[in-house]
Amino acid sequence: MNREGTDTPRGGSPYSEAFKEFIAADWAPYPAEPPARLASVPSATAHRAALSARFPGERLVVPAGGLQRRNNDCDFPYRPHSAFAHLSGLGSDREPDAVLVIEPDGEGVLLFHPRVPRTDPEFYSDPRYGEMWVGARESPAEMSSLCGMRTESIDRLPALLERADAPVRVIREADPAVTALVDGSRGADPRADDELVTAADELRMVKDDWELGQLREASRVSADAFTDVVAHLDRAVAHRRGERLLEGVFGMHARTEGNAVGYDSIVAAGEHANTLHWVRNDGPVRPGDLVLMDAGIELDSLYTADITRTMPVTGAFTDAQRLVHDTVLAAQRAGMAAARPGAGFLDVHRAAVEVLVRAFRDWGILPVSVDEALSTGGGQWRRWMVHGTSHHLGLDVHDCAHARDEQYRRGALAEGMVITVEPGIYLKSSDLLVPEPLRGIGVRIEDDIVITADGCSVLSDRLPRESAAVEAWMGSTARR
Repeated sequence: MNREGTDTPRGGSPYSEAFKEFIAADWAPYPAEPPARLASVPSATAHRAALSARFPGERLVVPAGGLQRRNNDCDFPYRPHSAFAHLSGLGSDREPDAVLVIEPDGEGVLLFHPRVPRTDPEFYSDPRYGEMWVGARESPAEMSSLCGMRTESIDRLPALLERADAPVRVIREADPAVTALVDGSRGADPRADDELVTAADELRMVKDDWELGQLREASRVSADAFTDVVAHLDRAVAHRRGERLLEGVFGMHARTEGNAVGYDSIVAAGEHANTLHWVRNDGPVRPGDLVLMDAGIELDSLYTADITRTMPVTGAFTDAQRLVHDTVLAAQRAGMAAARPGAGFLDVHRAAVEVLVRAFRDWGILPVSVDEALSTGGGQWRRWMVHGTSHHLGLDVHDCAHARDEQYRRGALAEGMVITVEPGIYLKSSDLLVPEPLRGIGVRIEDDIVITADGCSVLSDRLPRESAAVEAWMGSTARR
């Protein structure tokens, strides 16, 4: 929280008095019109009120987090903590080192590092906040206009925390320096802070209309990116690292249509599709293979899509590939049919898995009966489907991860929840139990759904799922 401005530039001589006088002169005034209020403000305001109601009379401290060093003097791209984004409405790369405080009466106060006068050395010498380095920052009034709440300088945080008029909780993981300040003022209280983290995550489990709009838009631009990936398959086949070429096509869309990718893209061709988290993406893309792509665009609001399609490189499935693909699709349809208000979160997984287990029996690879495989003492099917079928989706690709188990895995689905449905079958080429024509085939189909009053709606429905529709889509998309 201390300024890093200095009178000596990195690797150079001290700034002269003549330079200091010169650099501060003859600049146009900052805009007089306040910036427009962010579209996220009503949603974030409601989120703060709901969280404050969980802890009446308490002061809640939610840091944005700081920059993380990548190497030497270079930082990773900045992304604020998801709880901060949810409660402040600030997305993109806003606002490193800021802290949101929800006061005991529910008022939100944003403490951040505001713009300094151009006569301040920070203006020209500070690589963290200086306008010449990172662009113009907002004044307190401008930030208030943007986010719709009171703002103060981050320098005021220690004094605010020293007030003994209310219990204090902090999101501990977001910023160790802020956590140390809180602990210094009230003593360490990890249990109370964990309760705040849990409550903040559970608050995100049901999305409001604005959030659902963001997730629909994330799915829309992600679908466009998938289509462009298909259009570049011929170039990928011609490149020794075709997987990375396809990853780059998707990444270009993520940076032009959103903030970034929502997670490291998986582009897995051929046998690589049987490695669940294949993110090296350094392999070739060969004709006759399938390419499994698991990717999603994160918008500037930080809400992300999470979509997987498995596509035949030549545009047409072989009989063996179609069999596996259509089996996964049948499992996904069963999972979606089970997704409705009041159903258990795990019911989606159970419905999808039952379809897969019956297929494994029909293929002759299941060593026990269907009932035994599905029992708690069985689970043999996990050899070919090793992950869960669903997870919550929102600001994080695996959203609400700190929610209580009884609210998440053992909880019930409710209208407004957004989850993925993503069964898969992974038949490694080295698996001697698998019939030879099926070895080496890996397929996953993943879509994002919102629970509605009478079932679910697919947010990512712009992309085809049926094998014939996938082939038609690819045929109409391929570059001529």
